[in-house]
Amino acid sequence: MRISDGVEWAVHVCGVLAAAPKGQGVPGLKLAEFHELPPAYLAKQLQALSRAGIVAADRGVKGGYRLARAPSDISLLDIVLAIEGTGPVFRCTEIRQRGPCPTPPAACRRICPIARAFLAAEAVWRTSLAGVSIAEMNRAAAAESFDDKRRHQFEAWIADAAR
Repeated sequence: MRISDGVEWAVHVCGVLAAAPKGQGVPGLKLAEFHELPPAYLAKQLQALSRAGIVAADRGVKGGYRLARAPSDISLLDIVLAIEGTGPVFRCTEIRQRGPCPTPPAACRRICPIARAFLAAEAVWRTSLAGVSIAEMNRAAAAESFDDKRRHQFEAWIADAAR
């Protein structure tokens, strides 16, 4: 399974937005600048997050993006589904019914064992991601990668970027 770069970017952006002053947005260009991401591609991820109700976009001079819900109410699964879509990762195409020794349709009334295994694994994966919030990600990131200097640097950047 390969998750797109857009998912990683979206999770990081939501983490940055969670740290923004309440009610203040951060322009998309600033969000792209923070992680040196291509602004046009990040804009597509922000649009997907907006359509999913994860971020809200405010227009105008004081505009920008902000979280539409509390960081504790946004799961990693919410972000994955916003960026990648809600369909299953594994799609069974019933190839067992093709080729020189096809399984007859009558024997294919139940989902095949391969599809069952992949769909069961995906259900566990989705449950795991649904149990992790942006708030938890930010707490872990702060504990693991912020010393006082970096924390002050980030706080100054977000205060300047947020409008």
